Amino acid sequence: MYAIIATGGKQYKVSEGDVLKVEKLDAQPGDAVTFDQVVAISDNGLKVAGDVANASVTATVVEQGRGRKVIVYKYKRKTGYHKKNGHRQAYTQVKIEKINA
Repeated sequence: MYAIIATGGKQYKVSEGDVLKVEKLDAQPGDAVTFDQVVAISDNGLKVAGDVANASVTATVVEQGRGRKVIVYKYKRKTGYHKKNGHRQAYTQVKIEKINA
């Protein structure tokens, strides 16, 4: 059984027991979070739209963190202009506990 959830502007395919990194959520490690935006559920056939209106996915926050640094380098030729920036995207690592269909 798996579900497709939407959070942070992205969609994720999850099963019970999966550990994944999603966009940062306002929760502390050990807290329970519920994803209400369920796009589809597969359990002996795919269910979408009205069939999953009351579905939800429950997960536990494992950790808060920041990803690897991405270098952003801006450069314009012949003008002496160059600018180097770094960016580390914040994430929340969650463990999927239960799919409530």
